[in-house]
Amino acid sequence: MYIPFDELPLHSRVWIYQSNRKFSDDEITEIEALAKDFIENWAAHGTSLEASFVIKYNRFIIIAVNQDVQQATGCSIDASVQFIQNLEAKYQVDLLDKMNVTFKVGEHIAHKTLIDFKKMAKEKAVTANTIVFNNLVNTVEEWQDFWEVPANESWHNRFF
Repeated sequence: MYIPFDELPLHSRVWIYQSNRKFSDDEITEIEALAKDFIENWAAHGTSLEASFVIKYNRFIIIAVNQDVQQATGCSIDASVQFIQNLEAKYQVDLLDKMNVTFKVGEHIAHKTLIDFKKMAKEKAVTANTIVFNNLVNTVEEWQDFWEVPANESWHNRFF
């Protein structure tokens, strides 16, 4: 069951998928419709999940579930991954590759491999103050407070 993202409890579980490229506005419109349809029908053991999604910076798809209503289970999580894989195929993007880093360069959002980001840190092209996207957050509250942070406040700090 789809509900507006801002109506989810702060302790709702989140999954963040980052694209290796920015989606066009037309693609965002299509993805929003597909995501809403998926979430409307998303269930765990036959029980609807109270869930939502939001797309940020035309690059990140954030899916969230209120686990007070119904826990996301292995099969329901598998279904969400299948949905994301379908988006990858349809739009020719990578959404599941966790070996990439997305960060801000001024107002621009850059996407680099982990190896390239590490090299940039060594060359001081990015610093401990560079704003990174910490996609390892687990809840809506963590997403709100700790998703866009200086690199020294996330797992990226090991590169500095």
